Amino acid sequence: MSVHLVNPSDNSFGTAVITPRWLFVLAAATPQSAGDPILVDESLEQIVPESIQPGDIVGISVHTGNALRGYAVGRMARSRGAWVVYGGIHATLFPEEALERGEAHAVVKGDGDRAWGDVVADCLAGKPNAIYEGGRIGGSQFLAARWDLMQADKYMWASVQTIRGCPKHCSFCSVWRTDGQQPRQRPYQGVIDEIVQLRRLGFRFIALADDNFYPVSLTDLRLAHEQNNLPKLQELTAIRAERFALMKELAKLPKDMVFFTQITMEAGEDGDYLDAMRKANIKGALVGVEAVTPEGLKAVFKDFNFSGDALAGRLQTFRKHGVHVLGSFIFGLPTDKPATFDATVEMAIKAGVTFAQFVMMTPFPGTVDFGRWEKEQAKDPAMVGDVPITRYWLIPTEVRPKMFTPHPTMSSDEIRERTQRVWDRFYNWGAIWQRSACTPNLRARIAFVFLSKLYRQMYAGTGISTDSARRKKSKAWARWTARQCKKLFQAKPMPNLSSPKWETPLATVLPDPRFAMNSAQPDGPDPLVVMGDS
Repeated sequence: MSVHLVNPSDNSFGTAVITPRWLFVLAAATPQSAGDPILVDESLEQIVPESIQPGDIVGISVHTGNALRGYAVGRMARSRGAWVVYGGIHATLFPEEALERGEAHAVVKGDGDRAWGDVVADCLAGKPNAIYEGGRIGGSQFLAARWDLMQADKYMWASVQTIRGCPKHCSFCSVWRTDGQQPRQRPYQGVIDEIVQLRRLGFRFIALADDNFYPVSLTDLRLAHEQNNLPKLQELTAIRAERFALMKELAKLPKDMVFFTQITMEAGEDGDYLDAMRKANIKGALVGVEAVTPEGLKAVFKDFNFSGDALAGRLQTFRKHGVHVLGSFIFGLPTDKPATFDATVEMAIKAGVTFAQFVMMTPFPGTVDFGRWEKEQAKDPAMVGDVPITRYWLIPTEVRPKMFTPHPTMSSDEIRERTQRVWDRFYNWGAIWQRSACTPNLRARIAFVFLSKLYRQMYAGTGISTDSARRKKSKAWARWTARQCKKLFQAKPMPNLSSPKWETPLATVLPDPRFAMNSAQPDGPDPLVVMGDS
């Protein structure tokens, strides 16, 4: 009997940018009595059916984007006599779908750190439950990943998680519903120990795979103070102090290390926090800009974000403090006009955004947008074959629409074509080379160029034709680019690196009562269950 953990994907590139963290965390959660699990990351190579034997246990994590492929893997595994178990954000939201479409024996909802061991034990006993409630475990219960089981030569970046949950409520994001709005923070000692292990293996680029690395804003503290809510103020102050303690320890690690994370736009008001990030070698962050107009921000419940020149200034603040921004923008909002596309790319360039992603509006399950759209569709459901459009992830990718919600003034094809032109403009060779000047040397500059092109190739899917020949050519180019990038990101292992000596944990103290007078104006935020990164 063997335990298999599968990260499903329709596209295999031989090399991956970032490790799928859940795969290695669930490996750590696998009981010793079951032996070391077999890890299959299909973004590298797809699973070999013959590797599955009767009585094996197959754990599959699905998010909305890979659910269809995940269900196909599960059906294959069950046909070969294996126990099939699903987890991840999508399975948490649609457990019955995983049981039916994926032919699951069991589904884990919520965090898998503790629940996975129970599932394995019950499968070994031949009587798994249909549903396991993993819940939301505390930060101190997060498991360190089994990096000893990783194919280190296949990944450019490793990933470590420091916190789950996001206190915001963006309409397009499901994190605050699936992982909760209460930040669950992992003790920094375990984080540092895991990073040290990865640096020993030769990884110096690490993604801090957090829902929101900036869980407490200055505005949050100011409001708690103004409301005289001392328990809330103490809670927020403790979370913030732990963040600074983590960054202080990160700063002690080898100076060649580079960290990347995800934060909200509000961090731009907090110079002390950005300075601490820079000293900790957190050199980049994905920031959810979403829209560049007040109307667009209001449409996605982010009207606390800045727009126009104020937005450009806020984004430039990150760079002034040494934190490069990967800006995330959404097209297809009902307020968008043809001029919005040019305005957005011009804003990204003007603001000095180092990387950018331009995504088409998609109503993801678990979000406010999806609930609203599903309710509208219930009156007269659109169908693609025998699948309702509100279950678009079950539609084969070759016939799946690019957009699912009608726009009041533009067709889906027009939005797709304009979005693709924005990608092309931001990632043309000249623009990339100009932005690469932010790197310290020629080798880093070349790595920047290759990574930019790889990022565009992997994620700018709005313009890829359904023609199989073009898809094959695109994947071949991405495979080649990924191999070159991997060589540039490789670092010499440091097997003798040791963890820092820990100082006494920071005491929780109340902020100065004058704090409220010093805080800036509010702006806005952005968007794991362990069995699947969002």
